[in-house]
Amino acid sequence: MRKILVTGGTVFVSKYVAEYYAKKGDEVYVLNRNHHKQVDGVHLIEGDRNALGDLLKGSEFDAVLDVNAYTEQDVVQLLDSGITFRDYILISSSAVYPEYGTQPFTEDGVLAENKFWGAYGTDKIAAEKALFARVPQAYVLRPPYLYGPYNNVYREAFVFDCAMADRTFYLPKKGELTLQFFHVEDLCRVMDKILENRPENHVWNVGNEETISVRDWVKLCYEAAGKNANCKEVMQDIPQRSYFCFADYAYVLDVEKQKALLPKTKPLEEGIRESYAWYREHTDEVNKRPYPEYIDENLN
Repeated sequence: MRKILVTGGTVFVSKYVAEYYAKKGDEVYVLNRNHHKQVDGVHLIEGDRNALGDLLKGSEFDAVLDVNAYTEQDVVQLLDSGITFRDYILISSSAVYPEYGTQPFTEDGVLAENKFWGAYGTDKIAAEKALFARVPQAYVLRPPYLYGPYNNVYREAFVFDCAMADRTFYLPKKGELTLQFFHVEDLCRVMDKILENRPENHVWNVGNEETISVRDWVKLCYEAAGKNANCKEVMQDIPQRSYFCFADYAYVLDVEKQKALLPKTKPLEEGIRESYAWYREHTDEVNKRPYPEYIDENLN
């Protein structure tokens, strides 16, 4: 049994991570403000990571899984809290790569502001640098779009809503924009491999090897809901995020290094079915955006 600290633990990725390791039999501690229901089997450390005081002083962990660090300050304050640990894994983001960089993005590629992600990406860069400055043996994971049960971001849930309401789905342009995904269970499986093997490489792109067009992704989401997608193309010069859940930005991560740890990832159609099964019972746990309203007022 390992003693593991998960930052967050109540929303999407951090919730899934906490539950995953609790079910494995690890002694899981979650650090959050106790604003949401806690996962069964975890130990709550109630507090704000930016106002820790002596809350963690003297605490020892086999691993810190830092899921909700978004800034340099987030990392520094946790490291200054008085905790000790053997391993530290930071969940960063593919947003650290600039849109003009050479694709597929490799772990040793240039890091800079991405105009589609702005401060989110540059803050993640600063968080990575702060961590390695203090803990050079730490690990950083850079995923693309994460999906799966507990996803509170209105992405696949938006498509599920359209499918359940038998709505026509409005695709940007011809629906050829490609996306890269990674299931949260696979994210946990990669962390398992890192904790078990402690590989020499410390920065990892993680994600499905294959990408998918938004047209095919929408089709999979409709099929998960037992429906056939009736799509209409939006060719007008309209801001895409007004009616669609992704920006007009296609990128792909090179995940060759990951394949040595995790040769196979969950098939996207299987993961989407899992997402739909969860969403049907938890529609009120997603932060919805007014895409349908915009469509009805401006595109119908």
